[in-house]
Amino acid sequence: MFKNTPLFLASMLACHCVGVANAQTAAVPAIPHFVEETDTSGLQSRFEGQDEFMVGGGVATFDCDNDGLPEIYVTGGVNKAKFYRNRSTPGGPIKLQEERSGLEMTNATGAYPLDVDGDGNADLVVLRVGEVEVFRGLGACKFERANTKWNIPNSNDWHTAFSATWEKGQYWPTLAFGTYYDRSKPDFPWGTCTPGILLRPDASGKKFAAPELLKPGYCALSMLFTDWNRSGEPSLRVSNDREYYKDGQEQLWKVSPGQPAVQYNEANGWKRLQIWGMGIASHDVDGDGYPDVFLTSMADNKFQKLEGDKSRPTFIDQAYKRGMTAHRPYVGGDIHPSTAWHAQFGDVNNDGMADLFVVKGNVSTMPDFATLDPNNLLLQQTDGRFAEVGQQAGMASFRRGRGGMLVDLNGDGLLDMMVVNRWDKAQLWRNLGAGTADKPQSMGHWLQLRLKQNTGNRDAVGAWVEIDLGGKVIREELTVGGGHASGHLGWMHFGLGEAKDAKVRVQWPGADWSTWQTVQSDKFYIFDKESGVSAWRAP
Repeated sequence: MFKNTPLFLASMLACHCVGVANAQTAAVPAIPHFVEETDTSGLQSRFEGQDEFMVGGGVATFDCDNDGLPEIYVTGGVNKAKFYRNRSTPGGPIKLQEERSGLEMTNATGAYPLDVDGDGNADLVVLRVGEVEVFRGLGACKFERANTKWNIPNSNDWHTAFSATWEKGQYWPTLAFGTYYDRSKPDFPWGTCTPGILLRPDASGKKFAAPELLKPGYCALSMLFTDWNRSGEPSLRVSNDREYYKDGQEQLWKVSPGQPAVQYNEANGWKRLQIWGMGIASHDVDGDGYPDVFLTSMADNKFQKLEGDKSRPTFIDQAYKRGMTAHRPYVGGDIHPSTAWHAQFGDVNNDGMADLFVVKGNVSTMPDFATLDPNNLLLQQTDGRFAEVGQQAGMASFRRGRGGMLVDLNGDGLLDMMVVNRWDKAQLWRNLGAGTADKPQSMGHWLQLRLKQNTGNRDAVGAWVEIDLGGKVIREELTVGGGHASGHLGWMHFGLGEAKDAKVRVQWPGADWSTWQTVQSDKFYIFDKESGVSAWRAP
């Protein structure tokens, strides 16, 4: 996390100048307008703490009262994490109500929701400086600690990354945890990165077996199980922050049922990549049927595309080609390199093309990196390039961002935005589309889906969804993990552009494709593996 060489900075300056010039050759898509509603929403949370809280600062969104609107759980570092019930009116201002839920704790750095035990209630994994906490959802937004019951290891590690998948034949998930340096070693911060762990279900299928070490570890800050070549078997991608002087690099682990996890290497097609890895975002941006990957770093963000015959994990970087470097502040006058954390794809203007949201913020007070470092909103253009519109959209905050989330908080089909800031209050923006605060207006049609199946993996994590708009197909993989310390479980949002209806099909985990189902735009649907598609209405 301390890259600063004259050659590196000079190359970034050159890239910035050329990239700006090329970006002017394509028309910018319609820009949505965001209005900050932090104070009026009821959100009051601060992520604070010294060195061990320079990373983390995550947020989790999930619907635990089944009203269709996601609740919010915000980590606070040395402050207590907070849970907010979503009391928004559909289409209106965002309103949150802080409640006791059983999730309140200090030293929390990140959070990811998933249904571990398959009971239909969202559970929550909370990353911490110290022992990780896993909570079982009881329904009605109440939770109980499940560490002992589920055999979660009692570890004093510094937990900084998480992802989950369901291996073939298993009712329970496989959990992956990434850790940072050894808190007990005196030679901080060098040479002490600890290995991550893999937790697989034991023979009983009701708790986890002894942990499997993901060794070596290079201070992971993001993890994501993703089916990179559509083989039906997700692999674990790990973005690492440190120890490149000890052969550290980005990692991809092959996780096959019944077998120890094994790293891909150069002999397998994996190209060595060294960045100050902080966050992962995955999406099939170019529509070729395979997930592309955006990796955040310090002025060295990457956008990777799978190349070759797809049988080998060989990726090429297209960040510069597509205008996605996002390596320097675009407003505010600070010319130093940026520091990027959370990243997430989402269609913020509902034009049928995935956009990119990146949270920015100086690690602490590092003088060689930007202090005025606004968050990015990169809109995808028809030519496949991306254009920065953060200032025009009204979300160019200069606080020290960490985690974040793109999610529809008020059920109007527009993706809203949240950012957790270090040493400052968390922020929330409502997406008004082409309208005003009094009268929001979508800039295109939309669709939101939830997948359901009658098995342990109730939410069908690992499924692929295809949306056929008549000449164009949108594809998205349902995953748990990635980002920076921040996760979502619930509605999958799709922008449809001008399409008033669409066809939908799902490739269920470990199964074949469903038949195509016709749906109408601007509605919420449940796609059940057994019964097909049905419109959802708020209770």
